[in-house]
Amino acid sequence: MNKERTMQTGGVGKRIAKEYKTELSMLAIFVVFFAVLSFASPYFLTTKNIMNVMSQVSSTALMAIGMTLVIITSGIDLSVGSTLGLSGMVGCMILMNTQNIILGVLAMILIGVLVGLVNGILVGYLQLPAFIVTLGTMKICRSLDYVISNASTASKFPEAYSFLGKGKVGGAFPVYIIFIFAMFAIFIWVMGKTKFGRYLYAIGSNAESARLTGINVKFNVMMAYVISGLMCGLAAWIMTSRLMACDATYGDGAEMDAIAAAVIGGTSMSGGKGTLWGTIIGVFLVGFLRNALNILGVNPYWQGTAIGAVIVIAVLAEKLSKLKVKKSK
Repeated sequence: MNKERTMQTGGVGKRIAKEYKTELSMLAIFVVFFAVLSFASPYFLTTKNIMNVMSQVSSTALMAIGMTLVIITSGIDLSVGSTLGLSGMVGCMILMNTQNIILGVLAMILIGVLVGLVNGILVGYLQLPAFIVTLGTMKICRSLDYVISNASTASKFPEAYSFLGKGKVGGAFPVYIIFIFAMFAIFIWVMGKTKFGRYLYAIGSNAESARLTGINVKFNVMMAYVISGLMCGLAAWIMTSRLMACDATYGDGAEMDAIAAAVIGGTSMSGGKGTLWGTIIGVFLVGFLRNALNILGVNPYWQGTAIGAVIVIAVLAEKLSKLKVKKSK
């Protein structure tokens, strides 16, 4: 009896190790990276520094959720940073002029969803290249951001607006961390336990086969982009409530961190593969890497080189893994 139970446990362990091979590998790298930096600097493993990194990656984490879903469908969303900027600016301008928090937050979410819907219709229904479409909407959103704000900063919000970005539960645990992990938990469930999640994986693996099995490919692809836009609106809410201001440059270049987090976490750029567990690891790996470079006094201009190198290595590792699987067959 005990022997059978041991064999079953071992089988489950092997299955988990095989299914989450990439995620476990990245987790191991993250642990080693964390341990090395803890010895390299006495300031790294402090509560203040860890909370600082968590705060810095909060918006990226939400955008990375949407980015992961889009990449799983074999697409890409380059507009997430500009969508964050535009939705944040529109919402903050309304908030500044009306002092109505609900109205301002709803505006942020609505703008994010609207941009995602436009991307989704163009990519899903009109079947235009995702790279070109989202590159175009990225430029449009950033331009509208500057036009609406006149390149100025929106501020003077009600004090209660800072609750999501600065509030703490029990006087110790930040509200935004609870919010972020709640979003991850919801979408981990969506991707693993719902038809919608399975449809996205099927579409990313082979869109034509998915269509022949009765999956509404166009609608589900559109919804992936809508969710990406929604996450941008929520990310704008977190960022602006934390800083209690909104500048026209907010979100500039954020799409690269979101893509990096997803890819480093094991999401395949060719689609059909990836998990939000891996994306969580990718988010924190990118965030702590930036933080470590700052603490160690590395020139800030080298940060892009470091992040870019990690992305290339992650993609190369995925390619080598695929070649290894083909050879074994």
